Amino acid sequence: MDVQALRTLLDLDRRGSLSAVATHADVAVSTIARRLDSLEAALGLRLLDRRANGVRLTAEGQRIAALAGPIVEQAARIDRAAAALKASAHGGSVTISATEFVVSEILAPLLPDLWRAAPDLTVTLRAQGEVVSLAAREADLAIRMSRPTEPSLIAQKIGEVPLGGFASPAWLDGRDPSTIGLSDAQLLVYDDSYGRIAELDWVAAQGLTGAVMLRSGSTRALINACAAGGGVALLPVRAAGRAGLVPVKVPFALPPRPVWLLTHRDIRRLPPIRAAHRWIERAFAVQP
Repeated sequence: MDVQALRTLLDLDRRGSLSAVATHADVAVSTIARRLDSLEAALGLRLLDRRANGVRLTAEGQRIAALAGPIVEQAARIDRAAAALKASAHGGSVTISATEFVVSEILAPLLPDLWRAAPDLTVTLRAQGEVVSLAAREADLAIRMSRPTEPSLIAQKIGEVPLGGFASPAWLDGRDPSTIGLSDAQLLVYDDSYGRIAELDWVAAQGLTGAVMLRSGSTRALINACAAGGGVALLPVRAAGRAGLVPVKVPFALPPRPVWLLTHRDIRRLPPIRAAHRWIERAFAVQP
């Protein structure tokens, strides 16, 4: 049986649409559809309910997806074991998933430090907001803003990102930043693609949900919209400062965003993973 097709079925159950699965896997929607068609043909079951407004799993599809979970996990364990065997003879490789800001502003500039410690290590940095599956080896290490609950993962808190409200000088137009009322401003905030991050709960608790005019998983998009005069953005202090944005007083302090470093228990002792893990810890330890 095609394990890849079973993994695709599980991914569809988790993400809810063919396009979301295709985007995550970086393949065409037609490729995802063919995998699922072949799985239905192999099993002789109708697994998908195809409607004009999207695709969902049938009762049979949900049952097969539940049974497929251990199979997909076992296949991933074989992949991890193979990686361990290869790592014992070669320099190895590591795939790190993190947000756009972490990849571009924190990790990429410090890669020479990693290569001084592990000269033969090949690195893939994936800038992605959505939560990846370490069990399925979509990444070896992940840096996330919310703590996972999967028992197979090891989560270590490696830092906190201070946040604040910011606006452009053009948007302020001479007004005192300390007098701006957020409820009367257009708010630009992160979406929930990183998980339930702290500032989303803060926005709701302050009764500011109605003021939100833009949600995005892209730090660059929020900065650019704010710099163009789009409103007040809730941003990491470091990123906003580099962009020349002006701090705006918020009624209550924004909670800092915790940063978690995740890895799977099965591969945590591999030399490439340990080297990358130590490097990421150091990278966050030296952040101002």
